[in-house]
Amino acid sequence: MDELRLQRAYRYCQWITDHHYENFPVASLLLPKEKRPYVAAVYAFARSADDFADEAKYQGRSLELLGEWRAALHVIARDPERGEGDRSNLDLAPHPLFLALADTIRRFGLPVQLLDDLLTAFAMDVTKRRYVDWEDLMNYCRYSANPVGRLVLTIFGHSDPEMFRLSDCICTGLQLANHWQDLRIDWGKDLLYVPKTLMDQFGVGEEDIQRIQTDGTAEAFRALMQELVDRADALFKEGEPLVEKVSGRLRLELKLTVLGGRAILRQIRASDYDVFSRRPVLSGPQKAGLFLHAVVS
Repeated sequence: MDELRLQRAYRYCQWITDHHYENFPVASLLLPKEKRPYVAAVYAFARSADDFADEAKYQGRSLELLGEWRAALHVIARDPERGEGDRSNLDLAPHPLFLALADTIRRFGLPVQLLDDLLTAFAMDVTKRRYVDWEDLMNYCRYSANPVGRLVLTIFGHSDPEMFRLSDCICTGLQLANHWQDLRIDWGKDLLYVPKTLMDQFGVGEEDIQRIQTDGTAEAFRALMQELVDRADALFKEGEPLVEKVSGRLRLELKLTVLGGRAILRQIRASDYDVFSRRPVLSGPQKAGLFLHAVVS
């Protein structure tokens, strides 16, 4: 594989990573320079595929594009040198993202199933609009969130099952924090990640959510949101011991990840669980404050 093209491919992945807002650091300067490109390659793959499911411009073609992404993934998994593409079999090729991803898979022996699982989650975003119960939502997070943490740990040389379990807790907590943060946006897309059994438990129907957008946050909805926020926070607490099981800059990155997710949950609490009036996000100064806290704590 041409070294110059490979370098350009990694720079492309880093550009994608740098130009998307997240509540947590992704392939940031906190990571060791030698690891940063590989984390960016994984993120760019996931972020680009996620856009197929989320962006209006792909509506009607989302599943087709995700299918092409999956085909491309398995082509480079069978033969990483094919990352440069074969136009007879791979319509997406040559694509800089897959050049970098193929190299990353080869270097670290990344389990391709974890990358495939992410595509399964994005396809679910297109076809599955509601979740029956908590287990149903946790199954979605198993595909949408947990693979990312396991891939990052693998890039850093970790394969311990207990570390993977703790990582799953953090990643699921982040996914849930993002769902509660984006409830208004998702509702506008006819997506609802709040399990129906919990809505029933607190006496909140979909008609209530529709009304709350204009009439203010009802007491039953506040109680429901408090339960959802508490469950996400409990997952962060359960996964937090992972921070002490890693070292160096990865420890700082993980600490900031947990701090960022929990900061979003605090903002939701501080707004009295009103996620419709304004989307809770972390400002630049807030992120800087979290960074200082992570460094000194």
